[in-house]
Amino acid sequence: MMTIVTAIQIYTYSREREEKQMSKKFELTTESIMYFGRTLFRIKALVGFGNVETGELGGYIEKEENLDQSGNAWVSGNACVFGNACVFGNAWVSGNAWVSGDACVFGDACVFDDACVSGNARVSGDACVFGDACVFGDARVSGNARVSGDARVSGDARVSGNACVYGNACVYGDARVSKSTHLFQVGCIGSRHGFTTFYRTKNKRIHVACGCFSGDIDEFEKKVIKNHAGTKHEKTYRAAIELAKAQIEDVEGGE
Repeated sequence: MMTIVTAIQIYTYSREREEKQMSKKFELTTESIMYFGRTLFRIKALVGFGNVETGELGGYIEKEENLDQSGNAWVSGNACVFGNACVFGNAWVSGNAWVSGDACVFGDACVFDDACVSGNARVSGDACVFGDACVFGDARVSGNARVSGDARVSGDARVSGNACVYGNACVYGDARVSKSTHLFQVGCIGSRHGFTTFYRTKNKRIHVACGCFSGDIDEFEKKVIKNHAGTKHEKTYRAAIELAKAQIEDVEGGE
């Protein structure tokens, strides 16, 4: 026979379970996919919030911890969030984008199209990562920054403010790009007919990423003279070097 104490315990448990369920904004459905060897589950909104309606199906996550139950953060479309990655605040991950590893997307940030954020990367503020762009390593993208196209931001790079990293730009290492005039990209030039990216570093120097070369602009100029002396490639690379020095602001020796 049920005792009064047992009845109270059952009632308390039921109430706690109900309150816990009511506090959730989404749940994992039984619909699943395999992605990079992991099982991800489509999510479903339990309540309306932001631009999401009650019952709306979202994207895929591996576990509840990938998406905060509070705020207006959401994963939609065919987007995937897995590993220890987290999306919170008012952030959105949509399209075919994916967020993995220990990466975090938060604030009012958005990641969409076929973009990816991985490693220990952080995308925050009003920043957007889209196209086929990738942000990884310990990189940080914040403020109103935009990373798009086939751009890559990695290492200890910081992209912030109103900066735009786009096209085939590669920004990594100790890059510090907080406005568009901290970056200069040119292509297709050189023997590879490829793109060359010049950007500002935390030491207020200009770094160059060109094919297998990664180093200071002065080192790059010496390399160009050594490898392409007397050729069209020397002329185009040296012209690009001068343009980069004139364009990139807030660096040593800059105007």
